[in-house]
Amino acid sequence: MTSTAVPRTAPPGSLVPVADGVYAFVQPEGGWCLNNAGLIAGGGGSVLVDTAATESRTRRLREAVQRIVPGGPDYVVNTHFHGDHTFGNGQFAPGAVIVAHEGTRDDTREAGLGLRGLWPDVDWGETPLTLPSLTFRDELTLHGPGLRTELLHVGPAHTADDVAAWVPERAVLFTGDVVWSGVTPYILMGSVTGSLRALERMRALRPAVVVPGHGAVGGPELIDETEAYLRRIQQLAQNGLRRGLSPLQAAREADLGGFAGLLDSERLVGNLHRAYAELEGLAPGARIDVAASFAEMVALHGGLPACHA
Repeated sequence: MTSTAVPRTAPPGSLVPVADGVYAFVQPEGGWCLNNAGLIAGGGGSVLVDTAATESRTRRLREAVQRIVPGGPDYVVNTHFHGDHTFGNGQFAPGAVIVAHEGTRDDTREAGLGLRGLWPDVDWGETPLTLPSLTFRDELTLHGPGLRTELLHVGPAHTADDVAAWVPERAVLFTGDVVWSGVTPYILMGSVTGSLRALERMRALRPAVVVPGHGAVGGPELIDETEAYLRRIQQLAQNGLRRGLSPLQAAREADLGGFAGLLDSERLVGNLHRAYAELEGLAPGARIDVAASFAEMVALHGGLPACHA
């Protein structure tokens, strides 16, 4: 009998140009721990936006970056604290300054390497916890001789303190996990309403190229698609609360319509937990029981969601 199982390890990522001096490191198909990163290298100074989850994937990213910037990046920006975006920090420090929102630094320290425990069979390699050494609160601009990178605090959205990286001279926006492409958004640790505000702020920048945290690079339509999904989540949560359904019950009954084909659809129940909590008065970005929600995602999925990092 021929097996049709998805390969355990996904294809490697690749660094592709998206504008003059600006690159996206895209890891197909963008599922759990297969995040995107980016490089701004026009005109001298260089900025790497996010790293990767495992030692081997970050090594590939580093090698690709060094072909363009032989000395490596001057800065590494962490858009949020999740390990798929931060575990590779150690391969770039101390040569690069690691930059993040001050809340992200705190959350990175608190989370540690805990993500590795969710998928113990992944070949994580050596991923020493490397905290940001430069933090900010609202906005920070990294100036290069040719291009500048504006770091904008847009959270709470995916997490409490998400940061987007905007390259105004090229109209390229690196969104972190506030925007998704062909992959189910995940806002359990952030906010539905906060995400909608963040998306509107991003849209107002009028980006020509949008590099999402996961999935294929696109344009501003990715902002629209992420917003449409989140508004559907709000509708499902309102209906579920009205009917007295738990988030898991609502997820099992949900008709996602055109969103049903998004990768990692089990995140629906986590998103509903956040939407329910906000409708019941929880502040955007406030702590929620992540472990219990993840267990319900496993139940909805019928087993541990696949991680092919």
